[in-house]
Amino acid sequence: MSSSSQISLVLSRVDKGDKQALGEMFSLVYEQLRRKARAYMGRERADHSIQATALVNEIYMDMMGVEGASYKNRAHFFHCAALAMRRYLFDHAKKRNRRAGLLPRVNVETMDAAAVAAADPDDDAIDHESLDAAMRKLEAIDKRRYDVVMLRYYAGLGEQAVADTLGVALKTVQRDWATAKLFLRAEMEKER
Repeated sequence: MSSSSQISLVLSRVDKGDKQALGEMFSLVYEQLRRKARAYMGRERADHSIQATALVNEIYMDMMGVEGASYKNRAHFFHCAALAMRRYLFDHAKKRNRRAGLLPRVNVETMDAAAVAAADPDDDAIDHESLDAAMRKLEAIDKRRYDVVMLRYYAGLGEQAVADTLGVALKTVQRDWATAKLFLRAEMEKER
């Protein structure tokens, strides 16, 4: 059974109230979420007060602990996890900014996990608030491209996994990814 099918089956058990399925779900998705959180946290400042493991635990517990929360399938779960991670880090950055007057930085050019580790966080970087505003605009005008960004950048899925999750061709994901990055860069440039 594929990982995608296994996750969908366990999610349906969680949806039916099976408490044991919560633990199974965590073991199925934990490493993938932790890898993405680590990559994402690598773009943050070195002395960040949130650790990747704590971020994943917080997001997972929030998602699975909500009474009546339901995840239709693997794609829906990872989309929700990506959104929760994005919101958590955005809120954390906003609070820190208010206290310290700092702007956290992200770089649209390094939205691929492999490039993140070598990226200079100050090179052509924009703040999280600009990225969040651009993401909201993208969601409003092109939901599929928004989903591609959420699954690639925030949930950490590879191109083929995104294609499988969304039920589209790999070439479609590649085009959507490239176009979405251009759109986000243009929108964030407007914020400068």
